[in-house]
Amino acid sequence: MAMCFPICRYWKLGRKDSMGDFSQLPRQDYEALKERCLRDGCLFEDKSFPAALSSIGSGPLLRKLPSRLQWRRPPELHSNPLFYSAKAKRLDLCQGLVGDCWFLAALQALSLHQDILSRVVPLNQSFTKKYAGIFQFWFWHFGKWVPIVVDDRLPVNEAGQLVFVSSTYKNLFWGALLEKAYAKLSGSYEDLQRGQVSEALVDFTGGVTMTIKLSEAPDSLWDVLTRAMYSRTLIGCQTHCGERVLENGLVDGHAYTLTGLRKVTTRHGPEYLVRLRNPWGKIEWKGDWSDSSSMWDLLSPKEKILLLRKDDDGEFWMSLQDFKAHFMLLVICKLSPGLLTQEVGQKWSYTMLEGRWENGRTAGGQMKLPQDTFWKNPQFLLSVWRPQEGRRSQLLCSVLVSLLQKPRHRHRNWKPHLAIGFYLFRVNQSFDAQKKLPSEFFWKNASLSCRATFLTEKEVSRELWLKPGTYVIVPCTSEACQESEFVLRVFSRKHVFYEIGSNSRVIFSKEIVDQSEGKDEFFTKLFEKHPEINAIQLQNILNHMPWSGLGSKQPLFSLEACQGILALLDLNASGTVSIQEFRDLWKQLMFYQEVFHKQDTNRSGSLNWAQLRAAMREAGIMLSDDVCQLMLIRYGGPDLQMDFVRFVRLMLRVENMEDVFQNLTQDGKGIYLQKPEWLMMALYC
Repeated sequence: MAMCFPICRYWKLGRKDSMGDFSQLPRQDYEALKERCLRDGCLFEDKSFPAALSSIGSGPLLRKLPSRLQWRRPPELHSNPLFYSAKAKRLDLCQGLVGDCWFLAALQALSLHQDILSRVVPLNQSFTKKYAGIFQFWFWHFGKWVPIVVDDRLPVNEAGQLVFVSSTYKNLFWGALLEKAYAKLSGSYEDLQRGQVSEALVDFTGGVTMTIKLSEAPDSLWDVLTRAMYSRTLIGCQTHCGERVLENGLVDGHAYTLTGLRKVTTRHGPEYLVRLRNPWGKIEWKGDWSDSSSMWDLLSPKEKILLLRKDDDGEFWMSLQDFKAHFMLLVICKLSPGLLTQEVGQKWSYTMLEGRWENGRTAGGQMKLPQDTFWKNPQFLLSVWRPQEGRRSQLLCSVLVSLLQKPRHRHRNWKPHLAIGFYLFRVNQSFDAQKKLPSEFFWKNASLSCRATFLTEKEVSRELWLKPGTYVIVPCTSEACQESEFVLRVFSRKHVFYEIGSNSRVIFSKEIVDQSEGKDEFFTKLFEKHPEINAIQLQNILNHMPWSGLGSKQPLFSLEACQGILALLDLNASGTVSIQEFRDLWKQLMFYQEVFHKQDTNRSGSLNWAQLRAAMREAGIMLSDDVCQLMLIRYGGPDLQMDFVRFVRLMLRVENMEDVFQNLTQDGKGIYLQKPEWLMMALYC
């Protein structure tokens, strides 16, 4: 479809940022640019990242492009373009010609958490209301949230198909535009060709990454994954090195997103499963628990129907054992370090400092010989203690240290990462913090971290358990005279952290607000007492929960309601739910509470037909008016009003049946059920 638009070529507007290489990008004022385009009746055209081959790059990616590459705006590609839609499946993105599976795997993980996604992708942007061809995204760029403005001209082939990231919903464009913004931040699309999942996860969240080598994974890996999956955490993973599709369906040298966990009960005992997604949107695992595996016949009919989806959409199940054997790295990114320790009861705090390795001054390299220049590296004082016991306590303190190096070139991949690491030393509290420690100190005092681990990655982080006291952290490159800027972050329960030197000043730590703080402790204590919860115990728990989001109208769950909820969650027909199934329920209840409260505008504690329809649409469930009316009659009260408890039962059932349909349909239009399946669905689900 051909459409003509007036063009606005506005470029430099606003101030430049003084931080690192990002200063080479113009700081463009999104609101001012948009208003100017609307006033002039034209569409924005970004000259700082033009619709030209220069924005794609100058390397091998150019050879992959279609012969007649064009740049088109979404209204030129679809009659009803949408920026974002809540009703779309959470994993609707597919990788294009750019080799950025690491970026897309992180993006898929981001899409599982709408509150985190909306920080990066303002979801109120559209192609209709005040459309001016300009869009804005936010990235955490070495300590600061920075806005990136792009126009919406996207590269397509002659048939009008996107050549880079696309959606399975052909009229959705948020993923393609976000990729363009990230390419602009990185220098070009070419600069997205290589990377680590951890890099993009940090850029999306500013969070803490923990990388686990699966060949050295702890025995508690399942517990770590369970805590991670049911908190505000993003999880990615990578296969072993290579560039080929294996016979088992996995792709070597490839990044995947971990999208789910499930402990199932087979005839031979429990089995621990992980669900993964290939960013290509196709090509899946072919081993045990794959879509065509006979292992599914070992489960109850309900578990099989609700878990097994035979679409060729790149998403698949595999056992934890196979996952550890066939994948190399697991990357977990959390917004606070609470995942890394079982310690509860106190808030986390963090401090972030910027530094620089300068040739001849502070680029001392790693420790090698007594006469080397290691002591010239920047030195940072860290004092830690446990807030409960005070500074004299001898109990160990959990500390996480994260060192990030900034890019040394405007283009992300033009200069490779340096090998970076850090050393840690214990010091006497009486030393002069205004003067850097001399060379002799480092050869008379052993590093607590033994030999530092040097990695050629954007971030190097380590979890430490330290006695209360004073320490010195020395970040460095593996070789002397190597120049770069860096960001050093420290997370702990209580600390003081600052750079040693004549101009040193104390930087006060900031408290991390973690919405999931304390919930793991609640779940753990709950299931220590009741490893499996029946309907009566579920009723007692739900009726004693603080439903703060519902105001004064506290819900009262009847035993019948809890039996109905249990029937929907109890996949193996045991009459109880496990901690994992309860975590699933808890996450859904918190979301339902938010949606219900938002639509209950008169605070009556119930929804009428119009409010119910709006609530379901906000939750991404689209039902016809007739079906919505029937649901109100079936689940509502005699006055055709729906309270929160009834709303919960309706939402759980609708979402359950939606999953069932998607798992059973072959063409997206209908399903065929055998008689036992039909009876099970009609009577039990």
